Amino acid sequence: MPETPEVETDRLREAVQEELERERGVFLRRIALTTAVLAAVAAIAALKAGSTANEALVLKTEAARLQAEASDQWAYYQAKGIKLAVAQAAEAPWRSLGKSPPADLIEKEQRYAAEQEEVKAKAETLERERDARSREADHLLHQHHGFANSVALFQVAIALGALAALTRNHAVWVASLSLGGAGIAFFTAQLLSQNDCSLESRSRNTPSRPEP
Repeated sequence: MPETPEVETDRLREAVQEELERERGVFLRRIALTTAVLAAVAAIAALKAGSTANEALVLKTEAARLQAEASDQWAYYQAKGIKLAVAQAAEAPWRSLGKSPPADLIEKEQRYAAEQEEVKAKAETLERERDARSREADHLLHQHHGFANSVALFQVAIALGALAALTRNHAVWVASLSLGGAGIAFFTAQLLSQNDCSLESRSRNTPSRPEP
């Protein structure tokens, strides 16, 4: 009777177990790597969200200060208007008698009218600056919401990555990568929008050269 070949089942089982452990180790390392990358980008996005919110708050405060200064200028404008009206009322009796008003009265009337126009121009300039600060602050708040949304996506992606590592589930890891990609897309879009806004703000603040 021929001898049957012996199969070392113990060694084969050990080899299979080692292969399974090796594959799991690679899978876990991949999850750890992607989770670390997402955590790093999430930290940057959180910093950007905080900085844009703080900058928007500063601009809103600046807009409120400009509004207060504009209100003061409009009150000053009203005061100049009252003085102008008093000067015109004092001039009326002279005109009704067919006489020329005193030179100092005419001079006062002209001075008050000129000062009133100057105050009006300054108040309108302050209001335009206030509106510009307010619009820039609103744009920064919009960017803040975009950065915050990307941080939320990163957090969910990291949580799914941890779940994938615990359950050894490839589908959960794919979902984590998908949410992480969406977070990176949100983050990149807000960065590009912020750069465009900075270029526009710099171009507005750059004084134009006088023509020769």
